[in-house]
Amino acid sequence: MTSAVPSAVATALEDVDPELRAALLACWTDVSNAGGAVGFVPPVTADDVAPALDALLTRVAQGRERVVVLRVDGELAGWAVLSLSVSPLRRHWATVLRVQVHPARQGQGLGRALMTGVHDAARDLGLEMLHLTVRGGYGLEGFYAGLGYREFGRMPGAIRVAPGDDREEVHLFVRL
Repeated sequence: MTSAVPSAVATALEDVDPELRAALLACWTDVSNAGGAVGFVPPVTADDVAPALDALLTRVAQGRERVVVLRVDGELAGWAVLSLSVSPLRRHWATVLRVQVHPARQGQGLGRALMTGVHDAARDLGLEMLHLTVRGGYGLEGFYAGLGYREFGRMPGAIRVAPGDDREEVHLFVRL
């Protein structure tokens, strides 16, 4: 799958080798420490993130999730996860998780390239719809609206980033 950014290529993977695992871990740690809303609150170390990554990679190995990696000139620039439903009633859609572009690569249109790759991978899997959530207060709703996502709900106080600092979880979906 090739994106709109000429040297950027997004690929869905069913398995991850140790070299890619190390790159995913470094990216996730760097994005988290740059303030990215990808499951952690800074500061974090690779040791903090590794258990979550390894659990994710177990689900990938089980066929329950796919990692979509974005490479620029062969180097990991970002990644996301397609989490597939195990329910036969929900196999026509998936949830997108952990969308991230490395901080050194942000501002180059790579978020859009990554999401285009996610959409392509979802279509290749026969999916008809995607769901994702964003952490309120980051203004990400506009980015996703530009990709066709529509908001369908907000859960106040769903995300606690610190004592006394609760954020909304905003639910979005797109039909492919």
